[in-house]
Amino acid sequence: MALAAAGYRAVAPDMRGYGGTQAPEDVDQYTLLHLVGDMVELLRALGEERAVIVGHDWGAPVAWHAALFRPDLFRAVVGMSVPFSPPARSEFLDELRKMGIDNFYIQYFQEPGVAEAEFERDVSASIRRIHFSGSGDAPLRGTFGLVNPGDGFLGGTVEPATLPAWMSEQDVAYYAGEFGRAGFRGGLNWYRNIRRSWELLAPWRGRVIEQPSMFIAGERDGVLRFPASKGQIERFPRTLPGLRGCHIIEGAGHWIQRERAAKVNELLLEFLEDL
Repeated sequence: MALAAAGYRAVAPDMRGYGGTQAPEDVDQYTLLHLVGDMVELLRALGEERAVIVGHDWGAPVAWHAALFRPDLFRAVVGMSVPFSPPARSEFLDELRKMGIDNFYIQYFQEPGVAEAEFERDVSASIRRIHFSGSGDAPLRGTFGLVNPGDGFLGGTVEPATLPAWMSEQDVAYYAGEFGRAGFRGGLNWYRNIRRSWELLAPWRGRVIEQPSMFIAGERDGVLRFPASKGQIERFPRTLPGLRGCHIIEGAGHWIQRERAAKVNELLLEFLEDL
């Protein structure tokens, strides 16, 4: 809304598998190539020739790779929470196994139906717990993303006594209604294509993003505690030569665009005005 109020044409689509979009049955229809293809087709459907693309969490890799694959269409890019790293020679799930890790949440999400059953048992509670526990308002957990045997993903989350200021009961009801109708399968299928996407992205290994770019994350975002995140951010001068800002916002957590909406809007407007 802040971008539209400033005179920009701003579009926030439901992504493949979420909300009112199509959710293909086949798991292999959720690779990064499919997801970037959706953004290319969205641009065409809107009648626009070029755009600045912004993404958060899983949307960040979609935004980063849209800029990587189609610099002719996406003239600048902003990623939130998940740092950019060029397609790698090593595969993420294989690297976890080499480190002796077998209980990371992304591994837990790989088996179809398991996480769906857990999250859909009480959709409203799942929404509350996931949002609060990933935020800067929650108690800091020692090891982010590990799933204890028998606990499921939600075993490592907290049911908030009250909702934080940036999330209302109406928000929870809306999300719960959408996930209650569409289910969690579509979104979880994004995780089930990590290996397939890695194989398909081989032609772009080592390729950097030349366009203007910006990164925003919360200081308490658990993604920044992933083993690779620190190095990915340190390599931004090489991997994002057009970088115009790397902003780590104190006290904020994973849901940076909700927790610090005013600050994120300010940074986005400054970035757009500078293009």
